[in-house]
Amino acid sequence: MQMKRVIDTALIAPPASKDKSMAQTPRRPVNPKDAAEALFRPVKKAAPPAIERTALPNTKELVSIKIDSDVIAHFQADGPGWQDRINATLRAAVDRAS
Repeated sequence: MQMKRVIDTALIAPPASKDKSMAQTPRRPVNPKDAAEALFRPVKKAAPPAIERTALPNTKELVSIKIDSDVIAHFQADGPGWQDRINATLRAAVDRAS
């Protein structure tokens, strides 16, 4: 008894695509002139550099610094307002230095 061999056509040919728009869109420009012009199109201008403005007097500026954890614990031990206390301590050090 001979067995018939069945070949699955799905393995041989991919299913036909329902979206034919991709098949119609070329991957590269068909016209060599268009391809050359695409290379020489102007590049978008970079954003202008940020304008640095002088800080207003007596205003606070947000900064990020690393401080030893025991120093932070000392200022936080008295409760809320620890950042103001650090600022006051730093201001006193600047006043003494000048």
